Amino acid sequence: MAINIHNDQDKVRIPAALPPRLQEIAGHLLQEEGRSLEEEITLILVDDGQIRELNRTYRKLDRVTDVLAFDLQDEMTGKEEDHILGDVVISVESAAAQAKEYGHSLEREIAFLAVHGILHLLGYDHSSAAEEKEMFSRQHFILEKFHFER
Repeated sequence: MAINIHNDQDKVRIPAALPPRLQEIAGHLLQEEGRSLEEEITLILVDDGQIRELNRTYRKLDRVTDVLAFDLQDEMTGKEEDHILGDVVISVESAAAQAKEYGHSLEREIAFLAVHGILHLLGYDHSSAAEEKEMFSRQHFILEKFHFER
C-alpha cells in the first residue's frame, strides 16, 4: 500500500513524526478493510485558502472546510490507475483551530481527519444517523488503536 503525504502549506508546523504515523494509521485502516496491497492514497495538507478554493471548485461551496475526500476510482479507466483510491485533502489551519477548541493535540486532529477522509474513500458516509454511528464508531476504533484518546 502506498500512502503518500504532501505538505503543501507553510502556516502551521507539522511535527516530523506525524507523516510516518499517518502512513501507519492509513495502511492499517486499509488492511483492516481488506483492501489490496497495491492500492494508493494521497494525503495532502493545505491551508484554509487552498481548501476553500477546492471546496468552491468541486462542491460549489464557497467556504472553508476541514477535510475533503476525492474518490478517484470513479475516474479510472480500468487500467493501471485502478489501484489509486483517491486523495484526502486536510486543512492544517482548520485542524489546528479544532484541536485547540476540542482540547487535544494537532496530531490527533489531523489523524482524525485523515481517517475520516479515508473512510469516505472506502464508501462510508454519514448522511443518516445509522451511517454516522457506523462511520464515527470506526473512526474512534482506529484512533484508539493508535493511542489517540477522544
